[in-house]
Amino acid sequence: MAQEDVFKKIVSHCKEYGFVFPSSEIYDGLAAVYDYGQNGVELKNNIKQYWWQSMVLLHSNIVGLDAAIFMHPTTWKASGHVDAFNDPLIDNRDSKKRYRADVLIEDQIAKYEEKIQKEVAKARKRFGDSFDEEKYMETSERVKEAREKRDALHARYAEAMQGPDLEMLKQIIVDEEIIDPISGTKNWTDVRQFNLMFATEMGASADGAMKVYLRPETAQGIFVNYLNVQKTGRMKLPFGIAQIGKAFRNEIVARQFVFRMREFEQMEMQFFCQPGTEMKWFEYWKRVRRAWHEALGMGTENYRYHDHEKLAHYANAATDIEFKMPFGFKEVEGIHSRTDFDLAQHEKFSGKSIKYFDPEKNESYVPYDVETSIGVDRMFLSVLCHSYCEEQLENGESRVVLRLPEALAPVKCAVFPLDKKDGLPELAEQIVDELKFHFNTHYGDPKDSIGKRYRRQDAVGTPFCVTVDHETPKDHKVTLRYRDTMKQERVDISQLRSIIEDRVSITSVLKKLGEEIKKY
Repeated sequence: MAQEDVFKKIVSHCKEYGFVFPSSEIYDGLAAVYDYGQNGVELKNNIKQYWWQSMVLLHSNIVGLDAAIFMHPTTWKASGHVDAFNDPLIDNRDSKKRYRADVLIEDQIAKYEEKIQKEVAKARKRFGDSFDEEKYMETSERVKEAREKRDALHARYAEAMQGPDLEMLKQIIVDEEIIDPISGTKNWTDVRQFNLMFATEMGASADGAMKVYLRPETAQGIFVNYLNVQKTGRMKLPFGIAQIGKAFRNEIVARQFVFRMREFEQMEMQFFCQPGTEMKWFEYWKRVRRAWHEALGMGTENYRYHDHEKLAHYANAATDIEFKMPFGFKEVEGIHSRTDFDLAQHEKFSGKSIKYFDPEKNESYVPYDVETSIGVDRMFLSVLCHSYCEEQLENGESRVVLRLPEALAPVKCAVFPLDKKDGLPELAEQIVDELKFHFNTHYGDPKDSIGKRYRRQDAVGTPFCVTVDHETPKDHKVTLRYRDTMKQERVDISQLRSIIEDRVSITSVLKKLGEEIKKY
C-alpha cells in the first residue's frame, strides 16, 4: 500500500477512535486546528509526562517553569521575531494556493533522494545476497545522475537560504520546473517574506490598547525568567529550565495533519552553561535526546540527525532529530546552541543586568545556552504513524492494531466480563477498582462479543485485556490477553497488578533511559 494511503488511514483512524478531531467541526472546522479526543489527550499527556520526568527527575540540575503566553511586546523585538521571524512565501496564480518556497525545494531534493533509493532497491532485488550497495552507488549511471542533480540543487538551495535570497529561490523553482500539485502549472509569483506571529491587542479601550503577540515559541518565557529561577533556586552553572506550553504561528502552509499547525504545543529545555563549554553540552544533548526517543523501542533505523546548514540568527550550531514518517524523514526535535544571544538581547533591551555571578571564577558573565525543543504534536504523530498496523491473521481474518509503546498507551488495561450472568460484571468492576489507582483501566460492557471487544481495544492500542469468565469466581483466575501477540494465559487476580504495572509504567522506560544517560 502506498505510504500516502497509509497516512490517510491513520488520519481517519484518529477520528474514528477518539484520538484527534477537526476543531469546530460542526461549523465545518478551522484550517490546521485540531482537538484531541478522549484517547488522544491520554496519549499526549503520557508523552508529556515521559518528557517532563526524563528532564526533572533524571537531571538534578534541571527544574521546571510555566510562563505566561502573553509577554511584553519588547520581548519579541529583543528576540528578533518582529524583524526576522519570516518564511519565504510563493503563490501559484492558477490554483490561488500559497506555499513555502523552501518547502517546495526541499520536497524536490527529497524526490531525487527517493529516486536513488528506488534504484538501489531494484538492484538489491535483482542481485540478491551478492548485492554490493556501495559499489552499485559508485558505478550506476542512473544513481550518479540523480546524485549530481540532488547535490547541485542542494548547494544552490543552501546558498539561497543564507540571505535568504528571494530571487534565487524563485529561480531555483523555475529551473527545477517545480509544478503546483493542485493546478499542475508552473505559473508562480515572486517569492516574498511573511511574518508568522499572531498579533492582538491588550487593553480596555481602543485608544489605550497595546499591541501584543501570541508567543511563537516557549523559549523566551524561560530566558526572561532565567535569573529569577537561578537566584530563588540557588542554581549553579550548568543548569537547565524545562517548560511545556502552547505556541502559535500563522503558518503559510499548515499541512500533514497535526505535523504543522497554527496552534501547537512545545516541550523545551534551555540549558545554561559557561561560555566555551556550549559545544560539549550541545553534543551531550544530541546524544541524550536521541536516546530518549530510542528508549521507546520504535526502531533506531527510523531516526537520523540532520545538521542545519543555514543557522538561525541566534545559533552557532543546530541539528534536528528526524523520524521516518509515511511522508519521509521529518523533524520532531531540534537541538540548538543559542550562544548568549537571547540573554544578552534581553539585557540590552530591558536595561537590566541579568548576568550570572560565578563564585568559582569570581566574575559575572552572561551564560551560553543549549536548547532542546520538541513538538508534542509531532511526537504524537510519529508514535501513531509507527504504531498503526493492519495485520492478517492465520484464521483469515484481519485486524487493525496500534502497537503503541506500552508506557504511552492511553488505556493500559481493559477488563471484560464474559457475559452479564453469575455476578461476572460485578467481579470485573471490582478488578477495575483495584487497578485503576495504578494505571488507566477501563471496564468493557458485555453487550458485544469478546472478539469485538478485543478488536476495539487493539484499535486504541490497549496493551492488556482481562476477561472474567465463569471459572473466575471458583479459582480466582482470569484470562490475560497480550495485544501484540494475542497470546492468552490464565493468571491469578492477585498477580494482575505486578504483571501489568511493570510493563506499562513510565518508570520502566525512565530506568532504561537512565542507564543510557550514564554512558554519556
